[in-house]
Amino acid sequence: MAKQDFSGYQKKIIERYYENMDTIALTNLQELVSEIYLADSPKKKEKLWERVAKSLVKLKIPAAISTHILTKQDPAILAKNVTEWLANSKKR
Repeated sequence: MAKQDFSGYQKKIIERYYENMDTIALTNLQELVSEIYLADSPKKKEKLWERVAKSLVKLKIPAAISTHILTKQDPAILAKNVTEWLANSKKR
């Protein structure tokens, strides 16, 4: 595989993407909360909660918290936690 040469501009974009990966993942989690609230079938909700579980692993959320969120499957609990996580990530 050939090595890709990126311009300085492209390198900065890539660098900023990786610097903000946590915020991007949290934003995606916020979108999942909205989709869960709007889901009209149990099967769709189940698929969305599976995506939430993958996102929680990717964000390295402690097992106790993610287990609590996934066992309750209450979008309000998830939304509250995501809001707190976003507030904490912006303070850094």
